[in-house]
Amino acid sequence: MYEQYRPKELKTFVFLCMTQAELTEILNELRTLPAETEVAEFKEAKTNYDFNKLGKYFSALSNEANLKNKHFAWLILGIKDSTRDIVGSSFRSETANLHKLKSEIAQHTINRITFIEIYELQLHEGRIVMFQIPAAPKGIPVSWKGHYYGRDNEELVPLNLEEVERIRKQVTSIDWSAGICIDASLSDLDPVAILKARENFKKKNQHLSTECDNWDEITFLNKAKITIRGQITRTAILLLGKPESEHFIHPAIARITWILKDKDNIEKDYTHFSCPFILATDEVFQKIRNLKYRYIKEGTLFPEEVDQYHPYIIREALNNCIAHQDYLLAGKINVVEIEDGRLIFTNSGSFIPGSIDKVISQDAPQEQYRNPFLAEAMVNLNMIDTIGSGIKRMFSFQRDRLFPLPEYEIGNNRVKVEIIGKVLDLNYARLLAQNKSLSLQEIILLDKVQKNKPLAPREIKQLKGQRLIEGRKPNFYISSSVAQITGTQDEYLRQRGIDDDYCRKIILDYLRKFAGGSRADFEKVLLDKLPDVLTEKQKKDKIKNNLQALRIDGDIEIDKGRIWRLSKNH
Repeated sequence: MYEQYRPKELKTFVFLCMTQAELTEILNELRTLPAETEVAEFKEAKTNYDFNKLGKYFSALSNEANLKNKHFAWLILGIKDSTRDIVGSSFRSETANLHKLKSEIAQHTINRITFIEIYELQLHEGRIVMFQIPAAPKGIPVSWKGHYYGRDNEELVPLNLEEVERIRKQVTSIDWSAGICIDASLSDLDPVAILKARENFKKKNQHLSTECDNWDEITFLNKAKITIRGQITRTAILLLGKPESEHFIHPAIARITWILKDKDNIEKDYTHFSCPFILATDEVFQKIRNLKYRYIKEGTLFPEEVDQYHPYIIREALNNCIAHQDYLLAGKINVVEIEDGRLIFTNSGSFIPGSIDKVISQDAPQEQYRNPFLAEAMVNLNMIDTIGSGIKRMFSFQRDRLFPLPEYEIGNNRVKVEIIGKVLDLNYARLLAQNKSLSLQEIILLDKVQKNKPLAPREIKQLKGQRLIEGRKPNFYISSSVAQITGTQDEYLRQRGIDDDYCRKIILDYLRKFAGGSRADFEKVLLDKLPDVLTEKQKKDKIKNNLQALRIDGDIEIDKGRIWRLSKNH
């Protein structure tokens, strides 16, 4: 039955591309489940299925999977629910269009959670669409358009308050990192790692420096809150354990993988690191090729030379991955270095604060941590802080160096942060960041404009209200007020381009001089004068619309040869 998909088997079914035979086996198993099962739903959907209802079922099945202690749930299209007969479905029959649902669903769920995968199964009886839905992250019920859904037997219903609270309380119920490794002893810890821990502890707690030198190892480990009454914790294994001691935390793994990729995303090198993490972080840091980046600062002919990545940012991002990893998911931490000037850090688990906006805007430390015991030990060893300033400092360092701000991607039980070690737009990002009158919140939103990222309606309203951007969704650009502040008026004019009145004037002047012209002739004249924020198709549509507007006004006309000329009355 469905119980067979436990964590060991889950690794195969969730993270690898399943074959048609494997999908058929899973489908047949799901079809045998009783009707009241709340982690599988069948819909006939022969030709179509309502998008909003699909989103509600996503929320419901995700929450029910969490409450039933499952890792995922299934929504199946092309199966008659009452009889479980295969009827086939032509819902979004084009594969590319089908997979767009991932981003479409993410736009309306908390933390942009979306499908683990969408599968098409071609059977003799017809096509089946199988949506694999992740369980709601621990402590975070999944909403659809701001509402939580669940299931009562087969009925789609609002998630009741008791169930919402049951999910929310999961984060504080058990601290995995404080668990005792029964058979582990002091001999399973690395002496060099313990020495490093002492040095870091004394830097963090200088008033205890002399006293710390007189503590034996067990006393030190207890005082640093790495062990509990001399007993070896999972935190002690992660931070200070010998590599061969990793088995004490099974099925969790202590693994950091550094991967080097070229500009075409092709892997060139990699290295795996295990515990002790207190030493592994330095080893990963040494692997990263932190090259020098050079650019000319405004007002001087001498180049500014900086490291591509500020050391604080590398260490903070990596240590955050260690502190906030959900070790119960048996995943590893990845550090991907791409030769075009990007670093990508990923770790398993939901982002407990909910959003980066919340972290940036709140003035107090977050109230909950996934691994409180591990986090406190890392604070004591000077690896992280818990006053809520780490991510803010990462943003500030990037802003001060005139580099793009860190980019976070949160969802599907994974947190990804991308650091760019170069200037994207020297005439915009650098001078904009130097303008002290703009708040960090404003710079974050304008950084999204720089990266051509979509803006939420409230963000558009805020930036437009302050006259910081112009243009129409989704093609926004810096407004003239910001251009004047930063000295980028030429960039502003290039982005804004010519307006419709001037576009029509050029068309009329052309016809007066050359008597006639095709649309291709006008495109040659006008395309490079239209806003850079428009695509080539949008530019051509703009020219076509202006030609039609002039025709409607009676200024021009078109002959049978598709040549435009001035009208006789003009």
